[in-house]
Amino acid sequence: MTNEAQLNTAQLDEANGANEAAGRSPRVNFAKAAPKAFKALIGFDAAAREGLDPALVELVQIRSSQLNKCAYCLHMHTTDARKAGESEERLHMVAVWEEAAHFFTPKERAALALTEAVTLVAQGGVPHEVYERAAAHFDETELARLLALIFTINTWNRLALSTGKVAGTDER
Repeated sequence: MTNEAQLNTAQLDEANGANEAAGRSPRVNFAKAAPKAFKALIGFDAAAREGLDPALVELVQIRSSQLNKCAYCLHMHTTDARKAGESEERLHMVAVWEEAAHFFTPKERAALALTEAVTLVAQGGVPHEVYERAAAHFDETELARLLALIFTINTWNRLALSTGKVAGTDER
């Protein structure tokens, strides 16, 4: 077994232990139980990120994870953002980006607005003005990739929440 596989097994054991300690039984390991679907999602995620600013990618993933209340993904993406050089100050402001607009560029604010609208699509769709604001900052290819990124993080959030992933046990 490789060191990475051993680490992933140890993290899975830790996550299952945390679930058991909280009175929850371990849930399905989606990657093992549905490997083709899992690999397809990884491929979709990689394709979505292609050509997008890595800092913007993390901001979008953080905001969606906040809205979906996915502690596992929020921990993962704030950790990744810090490793990529994102400031603590901006990370603390993502949840209140509209009130702290001066921390973010107009392009980042447009992406965050689109992230909120798509993530909360059942609460009112994607307003035309939100879409147009994003379209003013992203060319057609970038906009399609941004939408795909928002779709993938929402899927990852639902996967983590449904399978009982525990924050701090990054299983990548």
